[in-house]
Amino acid sequence: MDERGGPEHLIRRLMVPAVRDMYADLMQAARGADLLLSAELVFAAATVAEKARIPWVVATLAPLSFMSRHDPPILIQAPWLTRIAAISKPAYASLVAVSQWAIRHWTAPVRAMRRELGLPRGPAGVFGPRKNAAALLAMFSPVVGTPQPDWPANARITGFAFYDRHEPMPQALAEFLDAGDPPIVFTLGSAAVFDPGEFYRASAEAARLLGRRAVLLVGPESPPVLEADERIAVAPYAPFSELFPRAAAIVHQGGIGTTAQALRAGHPMVIVPFSHDQPDNAARMVRLGVGRVIARRRYSAVTAAEALRAVLEQPSYAACAAGAAAQVQRENGASAAADVVEQVLFSARV
Repeated sequence: MDERGGPEHLIRRLMVPAVRDMYADLMQAARGADLLLSAELVFAAATVAEKARIPWVVATLAPLSFMSRHDPPILIQAPWLTRIAAISKPAYASLVAVSQWAIRHWTAPVRAMRRELGLPRGPAGVFGPRKNAAALLAMFSPVVGTPQPDWPANARITGFAFYDRHEPMPQALAEFLDAGDPPIVFTLGSAAVFDPGEFYRASAEAARLLGRRAVLLVGPESPPVLEADERIAVAPYAPFSELFPRAAAIVHQGGIGTTAQALRAGHPMVIVPFSHDQPDNAARMVRLGVGRVIARRRYSAVTAAEALRAVLEQPSYAACAAGAAAQVQRENGASAAADVVEQVLFSARV
């Protein structure tokens, strides 16, 4: 979750070195399969599909991965880069292109494996191979990102797909929600929650400064010296689809799944991006008018209370959030994605 080094550590140090094992496992799994569907960072997927001679469909969850010159992503949470994007999209797009060239060595082991298998080396970029897939599922709402002229021709935008009910709403939390006004919900999603720093302590204090009820979703490793009281509920998990609609506002890390659930709930938000796609998702929420952003290093009880006061008291945030929710609620990303997969299968059989 490091702001600058996290993506390289995840891809270059953890994922790519395992590409040969990944390839062996997927080749075994793909025996007799009609189609392979993978996430975009499954670095062996394109190679498996080529060797198995089956169609490959790849899914991406956030607009950042398109690296569009027409919709330049925010790659890191750096104010000076954000200002360049606001002043000159072409200049910022050039910086994005240079950044992609500079990290081409991250995926060198993937190209080496392909050479050993007698296949063309393939593209150097982290996201490059997917342009050769039978379909690229852009599994997010047009509210967040719309198709651009430089997207691959195989891209199909589907809308968000939701599923979060693998555990029920805790009974104590359900009773807390029923007992008073809508609370502010503070969460760090499914990954940043393991590296919270002082986020939850600052959040609890921000709620007290505002005189608001709050829910802290702290994950399985609850921070020490963080206790619930009559105004603050602490829980390891709750289904976002059930909790967020009952919130007054949502403070989160900007992961695309959490962002999607917050958009669907239709309440203002404050985003505290940690790393990866989170700064870009956060910037998109600001452009939508549904929330504000606080840099992780600047997040405190005072800054959180200030941002929350703004999004709760200025009517424009609630109005924009309601408008975005209306569109997201009309979409069915799972169904739309399934339709594309069926079309690919049908085309492969005729």
